[in-house]
Amino acid sequence: MSEPDVSTVEVNGFPTRIWRKGSGAPLGFLAGFGGLPRWVPFLDHLAERRTVIVPSLPGFPGGDRGHAVLDSHLDWVLAVRQVILAAGLHGADLAGSSVGASMAAEMATLWPESVRRLALIAPFGLYDEADPPADPWAQRADALPGLLCADPETWRALKAVPEGANSVEWPIEQTRASEAAARIFWPLGNTRLEKRLPLVKAPTLLLWGEQDRVMPRRYAGRIAECLGGPSELRVIPGAGHLAELDRPDMVADAILSWVG
Repeated sequence: MSEPDVSTVEVNGFPTRIWRKGSGAPLGFLAGFGGLPRWVPFLDHLAERRTVIVPSLPGFPGGDRGHAVLDSHLDWVLAVRQVILAAGLHGADLAGSSVGASMAAEMATLWPESVRRLALIAPFGLYDEADPPADPWAQRADALPGLLCADPETWRALKAVPEGANSVEWPIEQTRASEAAARIFWPLGNTRLEKRLPLVKAPTLLLWGEQDRVMPRRYAGRIAECLGGPSELRVIPGAGHLAELDRPDMVADAILSWVG
């Protein structure tokens, strides 16, 4: 697995990392809860057929401390819009997972012309009091891997300190990613996204891990009902909330077949 090209753009005065790998039409990906501290097999699979562009979100790994100046949901949406433009993803296909999927959906609601086709893996942003999502910020550290992935070792491997990394800075960056997501979604994860989903015109693929312990699968139906454009739901067997980590090839294949 070769490393991607890395570039940096400035968003609100803070550096933000952008990964790029592959060839063909651009396909953007916004990472899920915890971000991506390292390149993963899922992205390599996408890069076999497309130019995969992975901008970090502010505060997530590669996003420095840019979350510190974002005080409202509108601040976050506008910051992600800046990242999308800086990454050259305006008008491209866009995929996202979990918290990143919520931001990808927001791009398609407010700037419909900016997204050609959309793929969302269990997005945050909805809340049903009768069937609430799990709160990842309320978990013990040892319980979080099993909440986010069907195989807890997948999450632990993602977050393990790599050889040569600063053993002090690494855990700080991972904690910062959780803090950044909390600034958008804590405590209930409810951004009232469903009110804006009718504005989405891009054909949308919804992907849900069969063993998702964070977002109830019935939310997929609510999203599909609200979307303004055509949609399709695919359930990924053997996968948890971050399905792209548990079943990288299956999720990548589904996205690639959707975007064409």
